[in-house]
Amino acid sequence: MQTAASAQPRTPLSKERVLRAAIDLADQSGIESLSMRKLGHALGVEAMSLYNHARNKDEILDGIADMVVGEIELILPDPDWKTALHAQVMAARSVLLRHPWAPKVIESRKNPGPATMRYMESVIGMLRSAGFSVDLTHHAMHVLGSRIFGFNQELYDDPGDSGMTPDVAAVMAQEMAATYPYITELTLSISHDGGLGGCDDDFEFAFGLDLILDGLEALRLAA
Repeated sequence: MQTAASAQPRTPLSKERVLRAAIDLADQSGIESLSMRKLGHALGVEAMSLYNHARNKDEILDGIADMVVGEIELILPDPDWKTALHAQVMAARSVLLRHPWAPKVIESRKNPGPATMRYMESVIGMLRSAGFSVDLTHHAMHVLGSRIFGFNQELYDDPGDSGMTPDVAAVMAQEMAATYPYITELTLSISHDGGLGGCDDDFEFAFGLDLILDGLEALRLAA
């Protein structure tokens, strides 16, 4: 007589299933938590079984980077190329915000997968269809950099809640202002809603993106 457990066959291991489990593990605990041993444990198999689907951890990282890029909706080219490209990049950003570990992994990959190649082809196609020359498209891709994938290296790293009382923070700001007046002025004035507060990352990202797109449009028209 079959038991309930034996009546339910285990889902066969596949590369897609391994990669999806790796993404889930990174989403839950960060990319630093990803190891072949932990991945095998999450899948209920011995780590050695994973090597039938990926040669090593580096191949896992290649795969999950490409799988995340594959989640990005491709926006169709449009005569209004700036609006279309803006929408494309912000669509990428919404995906990357779901996987906060992904930018670091994407930047480290040297072997782009098929989803990444399709995405790059789509972005380049938007520029070429809008009348950008090959040379200007090349420059545009460089200046856009990682923004194409919805992220960029930030100059400011918001430390979050420091735990300091307002009085202590005010004293520290006065002391800092004596040595670094411009940094203090900028830090205390950061706001997007009329009051003091931290940076709005989405606002700053979109601001920089639009500034780049406006500059590229000026170059396109001048060509």
